[in-house]
Amino acid sequence: MTETVYERIFFPFLKRLDAETAHDRTLNALALAQSNPAGRAILREIAGDIPTLPVQMGTLHFPNPVGIAAGFDKDARVVEGLACLGFGHIEVGTLTPRPQSGNPRPRVFRLSSDKALINRMGFPNGGVEAALPRLRSLARRSRDYVLGVSVGKQKETALEDAATDYMAVMDAVYLYTDYLAVNISSPNTPGLRELQGGRYLENLLRELTGENQRLAEIQGIPPRPLLVKIAPDLSPTEVDEMLASIVSMNIDGVIIANTTLDRTGLDDPQRGETGGLSGRPLRERSTALIAYVHRQTGGKLPIIGVGGVSSAEDVREKLAAGATVVQLYTGLIYGGPGLPGRLLRQLATLVGA
Repeated sequence: MTETVYERIFFPFLKRLDAETAHDRTLNALALAQSNPAGRAILREIAGDIPTLPVQMGTLHFPNPVGIAAGFDKDARVVEGLACLGFGHIEVGTLTPRPQSGNPRPRVFRLSSDKALINRMGFPNGGVEAALPRLRSLARRSRDYVLGVSVGKQKETALEDAATDYMAVMDAVYLYTDYLAVNISSPNTPGLRELQGGRYLENLLRELTGENQRLAEIQGIPPRPLLVKIAPDLSPTEVDEMLASIVSMNIDGVIIANTTLDRTGLDDPQRGETGGLSGRPLRERSTALIAYVHRQTGGKLPIIGVGGVSSAEDVREKLAAGATVVQLYTGLIYGGPGLPGRLLRQLATLVGA
């Protein structure tokens, strides 16, 4: 495949910076571009023609099946810029009730030879109150993309009290988001993955679905779709136990999958860094889990597929496995800002073939 200008010129420059600094500069550039008509026009030029490939998932109408995963825009700073690049949905966050700095730097590592990243960020964000003015502003404008908010708990909050944190973020963003993603699967907040099973999960989901219904009744609107993001490192028994709780609590869907702790088959010298692995090495594992969940639920549980998406074939593979729409993040780091437009044009060709 022919290298793009980004891959040939810009990415080698960005590689000279540590991964988090490069990401911060990317966000600043997107924020500047989205702030004025000329900048937005440049982003749309980079995106190119975006084909309409509408997808319906429950009550959510997606203009196309390619979205950006949580973690890229933690504080909802560049939603409009990402939409200009062609993403059909943008998931911001993970947001917590109060600001937190996350884990010490360095905490993001490129594994270039594996087309992967390892991160141990730990939910750094300015807190939900800091993001609210931006979310309110977005809600006042018409939009053709779907906006989701990933909600999480503070690092220091005990697992027994986690529901209070999740509900605090839910309450704050409820009017300004199209769906809520419950992040209980990040490997970078100590103990968080324990919320995926045992005595915690069903109690947490019961509290969140109850709060969802209460907020909807107060506002006089339908309940916001609740989706649970799960880890790729669970055993089939653990997945089945999770699904039993998710189905019994009438959760609207799942996001498969978060980053992995597995390091099988990696070549890059930085493979020993601790944290969650994303990118190409996760592709097959996440697709297999999508297929398993789709099969176990008879195709009745909507799935957002994420993990290792960097080509139109990757998108089609996850859709064929049972995902309704997909998300990417690491692929954007290696493929550049023109990636979503290229994927959608190629996907349109594949769909029409």
